[in-house]
Amino acid sequence: MSMRIAVALAATIGTGLLMSTAAEARPEMVGLHAGEYSPGTIVVKTSERRLYLILDDGHAMRYPVGVGKSGKQWAGTTHIEGKYRYPAWSPPAEVKRDKPQLPDVIPGGSPRNPMGVAAMTLSGGEYAIHGTNVPGSVGGFVSYGCIRMLNDDITDLYSRVSVGATVVVTR
Repeated sequence: MSMRIAVALAATIGTGLLMSTAAEARPEMVGLHAGEYSPGTIVVKTSERRLYLILDDGHAMRYPVGVGKSGKQWAGTTHIEGKYRYPAWSPPAEVKRDKPQLPDVIPGGSPRNPMGVAAMTLSGGEYAIHGTNVPGSVGGFVSYGCIRMLNDDITDLYSRVSVGATVVVTR
């Protein structure tokens, strides 16, 4: 009888751990004094590997993100230039130089496509805020400068922001 209880307890704890991991994949409402940013602004804090969508002066939605690896990070202000579901991906010249075996285009929806289920391109460069088919990379210094999100999180953010939204990336 005690063995059954132990097995049931272990199963319950294991399920709880799995559920807490899944909970981290959802956006989280947080308190944030954001007086310098207007509602709808996206703020990426590279050192925290977090993206904040400013809701008002005291609240933001917070998401975990993957950011540029060493030597590929950037900071500045830009805006969302376009929004795309299941975008095709063409490796930028720098990526193609480092990985010449990559095809010129990877179709949207392909498991090899690094953009995941959605992408929001940023003006002024080859960067985007996008999903990923490698969820373990979120939370790290992993990209060539793009902001990488879990597919569920980019889907949520995509529905909350419009083309033209301001994006501020800080270190």
